[in-house]
Amino acid sequence: MDNPTGAPRVVVLDVNETLSDLSPLDDAFTEIGLAAHERQAWFAGVLRDGFGLGLAGASAPFAEIASGALRARLQERGAASEDEVEAAVATVMGRFSELGLHRDVAPGIRALRAAGLRVVTLSNGAAGVAEALLARGGLRDHVDLVLSVEDAPAWKPAASAYQHALDECGVEAHEAMLVAVHPWDIDGAARAGLRTGWVDRSGRGAYPSYLRAPELTAPSLAELAGDLLTAELK
Repeated sequence: MDNPTGAPRVVVLDVNETLSDLSPLDDAFTEIGLAAHERQAWFAGVLRDGFGLGLAGASAPFAEIASGALRARLQERGAASEDEVEAAVATVMGRFSELGLHRDVAPGIRALRAAGLRVVTLSNGAAGVAEALLARGGLRDHVDLVLSVEDAPAWKPAASAYQHALDECGVEAHEAMLVAVHPWDIDGAARAGLRTGWVDRSGRGAYPSYLRAPELTAPSLAELAGDLLTAELK
């Protein structure tokens, strides 16, 4: 099938939070004695430290940073033994590996594939985690490539991370569209020359003015897929 008018050749999907629903981790946090709202601060801290390592010319696997950040958060409480801390970390990281997809993801990916577009994922996490997530959702066969920045020079939003995906797909930057819920990811992809789509599940449109704006915005991946296939994009 020919590409729809105005559509890119490849849609590159972010994984964590864009595809995966992290809200079940709130229960895991309460089970280990932390507040549910700390999950968001922990995840933001994981991203911060991953970005920081990249700026320093270093890198570390997502799971290593995530475990270490959670371990430090628990140790700050000062009440748990080392064994209890490690058990708590194992609880959260185990739950992370069992997350499901947001409800809009399956119809969105299927719509993109039905229209003849290539679909790949690019995660700051491990490819194996993304593979398992897609398999649980019955979508692995709908995704051409499952890519991780662990095989790239740096985490997103470094330009080299997006270039890794472009090289693997054999396309130029303008032929690919990065789709994510994270404005920082949208901005990084845009600066690397990719087209961009923002999934704003809150529906509030609170996009930071200091970042490069997305070409498309929709409240779900399914709706963004529909807009992409009908819009005449620049």
